[in-house]
Formats: sequence, C-alpha cells, structure tokens
Amino acid sequence: MTFPENTLTSARQWDAEDPLRSFRSEFRIPQHNGSDAVYFTGNSLGLQPKAAEAALKQELEDWARFGVEGHFEAKHPWYSYHEELTDGAAKIVGARNEEVVMMNQLTSNLHFLLVSFYRPKGKRVKILTEQRPFPSDTYALASQIAFHGLDPKQHLVEVQPRKGEHILRTEDILAKINELGDELALVLIGGVQFYTGQAFALEAITAKAHEVGAIAGFDLAHAAGNMPVQLHDWNVDFACWCTYKYLNSGPGSVGGAFVHQKHLKANVPRFAGWWGHDKNTRFRMGPEFSPMPTAEGWQVSNAAVFNMAIHRVSLEQFGRAGMQRLGTKAVQLTGYAEAIIHWLNGEHKVNLEIITPMEPEQRGCQLSIFAHGMGKDLFDKLTKQGISLDWREPNVIRMAPVPMYNSFEDVFRFGEALNVSLSKK
Repeated sequence: MTFPENTLTSARQWDAEDPLRSFRSEFRIPQHNGSDAVYFTGNSLGLQPKAAEAALKQELEDWARFGVEGHFEAKHPWYSYHEELTDGAAKIVGARNEEVVMMNQLTSNLHFLLVSFYRPKGKRVKILTEQRPFPSDTYALASQIAFHGLDPKQHLVEVQPRKGEHILRTEDILAKINELGDELALVLIGGVQFYTGQAFALEAITAKAHEVGAIAGFDLAHAAGNMPVQLHDWNVDFACWCTYKYLNSGPGSVGGAFVHQKHLKANVPRFAGWWGHDKNTRFRMGPEFSPMPTAEGWQVSNAAVFNMAIHRVSLEQFGRAGMQRLGTKAVQLTGYAEAIIHWLNGEHKVNLEIITPMEPEQRGCQLSIFAHGMGKDLFDKLTKQGISLDWREPNVIRMAPVPMYNSFEDVFRFGEALNVSLSKK
C-alpha cells in the first residue's frame, strides 16, 4: 500500500476497504473525552473482547449449577478445557496440535521448559540471548544457570548491536553462535525484541544453533498473535508465550508452550505434576508418573478455567481473522505510521528516529521511536490528547497499531496529535 495523501478522508477510505474492519466492533475501546481513545498499547495489554463477559459468565453459572461436577457436566467441561484451545493456538504459532499446550503463565512455562532443555554438561554450558531481553527472561536464565552451580556473569552471553546501531544483525547473531560453538548449550531469545520491535530470523537462528549442537528456544511474548511464525517447520526445539498482549485474553491470562514433535517421545527430563500424567490413568492416582505423549506432558496443574474462557474467545477471533491477513494489515498500518513520522520530521525539523527495522519481515505491528532531544514531555503531550502509547527509558516511545482492532483512522489521529505536540515543543 502506498500513501499518496494523508487526510481523514483517505484514512476512512482505507478502513472501508479493510477486510478485517468488522473486528474493531468486537472490542471494548477505552474512552477519552467521550470518544474512542487511540489505543496503541496492545503490545502491553490487548483490548477486551466484548464476548469475554459472556464467556466468564458461562463458567460462573456452570460452577454455581454443578459444583465439582462441572469438570464433566459444564458446557465446556473443565477436565478437558485446555484441549479446546489447542487447535487454535497451534495455528497461531505454526505448530502441530500435539506440540502445543496452554498452561500456567509465560515465565513459569519458560522455567519448566528450561528444566528440560537447558542441560549443561562438560564445556557446553553457555546460554546466548539478545542484549537487553525482557527482564523476566534475564532473571529466569540467570537463575537457571545458578541453579546448576554455574556463574551467570560468565555463562549468560548477550549478543549486542554494532556500535551506533539499535538492532541486531542476523549475521552477527549467527556469527556469535559459531564463535561459542561447543560451549553453547542453548539459544534463547525473543521472537520479537520488546524494546526495539525487531523480529528475529528464527528459522536461521535455529538452524545455526543445531549446527553447533545447541538447543534453540524462543520467548514469543511479542510475536504470538503479532506476526506469522512456523515453529514446527522451522524445527524450533521449544517456545513459550503469553496471551495478554496481542492475544487479547486479559491481564495475567494463561500462557502457552510448544515442544517440537521430535522431543515428545524422548526421555526428556521434566518437573512432573499430575495433570501431565496420561489422562487415561490419571485418576488411578498411581505412584509412578507416566507423561502424556504430547506437550501436555509438561503440565503440572489442572486448567485455569476462568483465564482460559477468555482465551477461547480470542482464539475464535484469530481463527476467523487469520494470521496472514493480520500480518498484511500490520505492515500497512506501520507503513502508514512510518510515513507520517518521516513527514513530520521534515516539517518540524526534529529527529524522531524509528529504531524498528524498515523491512516488513523484520517487524510486526510495533514501532519504537527514539525521541531525540524531546524526552518524556512529548509522550505526555500525546497521552493528554488520548493517544495511548508506551514509554521506555531512556527515550523511546513504543506504539503498536494492532491490526485486529486498530484502524487507519487511528493512525491518522496519532499523526494529528503528534503534529500538535511537535508544534508546542
């Protein structure tokens, strides 16, 4: 899509031609002065689907009506509730159904998967991650290294951008993997970097990790529901993600986990719990753990039904929208926002530097803007005009025009508000 003009009329025309336009009406949009706010913070917390209320009410009514028998008598039986989520979740991350399970939350799942896939031995002890991953990943990786009696300062390696650059070059990541070689036990990076919005080349990284004998795993917190991925075909060993960002399932909602098919029937060490036991014999309560021969074998506790009820609504929406169509619209929305920012840079003689890669294959729907010389004052001015954005120190504004519910008119209104804010600088 090209943007020959930037007017409200043209933005509304693009919205009228958008095949996903009807999804916006399925969400509750925060208000500002009696009108819809421009909500560009779906990369932190997605909006509430209107159907979430009825989904929760159904489970509350079944709890009231059936009590414990709701495990089998509820409209969506709680005993097998997680199974209703598997197919939709697998489609979002490009996996086979047996490779996916919805359980726990993001960092909990990361820890459970690291128990299985970070197995330092001999000189192969190091973990490679990106510079400044989301802090929870750093804490989890460092604590796992320390748990094995090793030194995180020595064995947690961060690959860094080149001097003067904000993003990582794929060739530098691959070169670092090669350099670590037989000292590398695990590569664990984000699918999309939370700060810069850079989408990493997961297939190439996985192949290079395997080439040197290491495991490849990814935190898809900012990738799942944001851009198409193909975990099975890319031969990724494991991955985990949250569902409260792009997957619109509510604060602290259920997490997801992926384990590649090749590991499912192997004797992979894990922390066991009764919900990961073979469901055909689970209620015999035997002393020996017999894991499910799927990713469900990593479960330890029964389903968090109220969280999963909202996620079931979200997966139904994603099933109708399709990740490919969402990905196409994300490119269009961010391209429009990028064009506006470049125009305003020239108009106001400022330097709003977009540090997210320009190439569509290297980003989802997030743009990270380094506001040179303007500080948090610019962010505050935009907020007062009803533009919901995210601030990250030292000087970055993150915006995410989410294709499921954001519109071209939203981007136009952002541009207007930015123009006003820069006029007052």
